[in-house]
Amino acid sequence: MLGEPRMMELLEAALAACEADQAEVVIAATDSSLTRFAESSIHQNVCERNALVSVRAIRGRRIGAARGNQLEVADLQAVARRAADLAEVSAEDPEFISLPEPEPIPAVESYSEATAACSPERRAAAARAVAAVAARHGGRASGAFATGATEVAIANSLGIRAYAPASEASLVVVVADGESSGYAEWRGLDVSRLEPEAVAEVAAQKCAAGRGAEPFPPSEYTVVLEPLAVADMLSLLAYAGLGAQSLQEGRSFLTGRLGQQVVGENITIWDDATDPRQLAFPFDWEGVPKRKLTIIEQGVAREPAYDSYTAHKEGRRSTGHALPAPNTYGPLPIHLFLAPGEASREQMIASVDRGILVTRFHYTNIVHEKQTIFTGMTRDGTFLIERGEISRPLKNLRFTQSIAEALSRVEMIGDDLQLCEWACVPALKIADFTFTS
Repeated sequence: MLGEPRMMELLEAALAACEADQAEVVIAATDSSLTRFAESSIHQNVCERNALVSVRAIRGRRIGAARGNQLEVADLQAVARRAADLAEVSAEDPEFISLPEPEPIPAVESYSEATAACSPERRAAAARAVAAVAARHGGRASGAFATGATEVAIANSLGIRAYAPASEASLVVVVADGESSGYAEWRGLDVSRLEPEAVAEVAAQKCAAGRGAEPFPPSEYTVVLEPLAVADMLSLLAYAGLGAQSLQEGRSFLTGRLGQQVVGENITIWDDATDPRQLAFPFDWEGVPKRKLTIIEQGVAREPAYDSYTAHKEGRRSTGHALPAPNTYGPLPIHLFLAPGEASREQMIASVDRGILVTRFHYTNIVHEKQTIFTGMTRDGTFLIERGEISRPLKNLRFTQSIAEALSRVEMIGDDLQLCEWACVPALKIADFTFTS
């Protein structure tokens, strides 16, 4: 770790070299490690140390952006001068107003020394434990155990000075036996909270239960989507329409519908990067403090995610959701929550007369952004529910479904939240989910 004093020195050196009306410098230095295993044997262990240096220079309404990955002062200054030169020859952006001004940044617990210091031996021991669980269930394990730490520092010419370290760990497990497969994962910022045997046990039990899967006719069925599937669906919804840029361009399903009912009254979705249940972080990629953002409340559309650029278009303030600039996505909520309900997984299954239990989705893609239609496959554990019980495993099915319509037909919501890649979500019971093949 370079530490805050050194990171700030580097930022100031780059800012001083950027001759422009306004300037912004972002530095992110990352150490990441990955242990990958297949057929219950480790086949890859890699470690990477890298950095992102990103500079935006503004001259009038002309914006230049340049990037590098070297942290020597001379290299940083070269990137800053290149951004200023590019601003000089760029076309004007008539909608640009200003970079953001400083605001107080909250204190957020975003870093775990245990994660940053996690050794290859510890990751190997976890892989060994996962393989042992898979063997007890007659399967073999594949997956990956990743750990890493990042320092992010941001400064601009209007006075923003932001620094924070962050850590992240993840364990992904697939247990397979040639006939069936099961999947489970864990994510968090503190690796000491990981129990690899428990993760492997979930995947192994899914694999064992999935043996003898049979094809099933496509139609509309009641589904119980486990959190991994719900998180996939919610992440695509965010991409398709929960950011301000998609609303301003008329692509979002929320366009013209703020303040209106857009999904079921039992659905509340918010974004909160300061919540310790998420991979918490205190500010966005412009150095603007993160804050809790209620996007959909009891089914009613409230507010999308803004960065400074999209907020200035409407005379608003940023909600702290900028991504690294430049980008084509605009601001996005990437610390999502879906409000839990009161039902256990067992209660949801017991309430289904005939339906399908889905562990997770695979290869999902948006088909129609404004209608929030997405498609994909079930994977690693799909089961038929009959008269309130799991009766038999099914071969995977393809679905094509509007996410907004699915969230308008939620009949039960799980009482437990699971952190997945973008979202912290419960399981959902949804009526009339459309499987197409």
